[in-house]
Amino acid sequence: MKANIAHKSLFAFILALLIDQGHKLYMLNILGWTGGEIINVTPFFDYVLAWNTGISYGWLGNSSPYVLIGIMAVAMLGLAVWWFTAQSNLTRWGVATVLGGALGNLIDRIAYGAVADFFSFHAYGYYWYIFNLADVAIALGLIMLLWDIVLRPQGDSSSK
Repeated sequence: MKANIAHKSLFAFILALLIDQGHKLYMLNILGWTGGEIINVTPFFDYVLAWNTGISYGWLGNSSPYVLIGIMAVAMLGLAVWWFTAQSNLTRWGVATVLGGALGNLIDRIAYGAVADFFSFHAYGYYWYIFNLADVAIALGLIMLLWDIVLRPQGDSSSK
């Protein structure tokens, strides 16, 4: 892997982490939100603070924080190996973006014992996933990975 290419994808990692942590720092430390705050933005979107003690959708929410931190750390180590060995630029950018979001959520878990989520979409009494900017980065990174892995024709080296 060429060092200059690797350094360029680090921008995605740093940007995802800084945007997520900057937003959380502002909401928690400057505005002083602690949990349960709700601002109704539209009939289908609320800006809230909900603490997620689990992983995704609260999965493993009753587990020890140390178990969750361990699971997250192992997953991030695997992603770091994938980033380091990736042959495609788009794969590197996608993995770096996922890693930035994952580290943002890991920092929450270590600092607060739970992940701070803010964006709640709902309709007709059904509440979808409440998420944060780290989750947005993870989703964007996954879209890049899917694009690169699924839609790039086999043997196409144009993204290298």
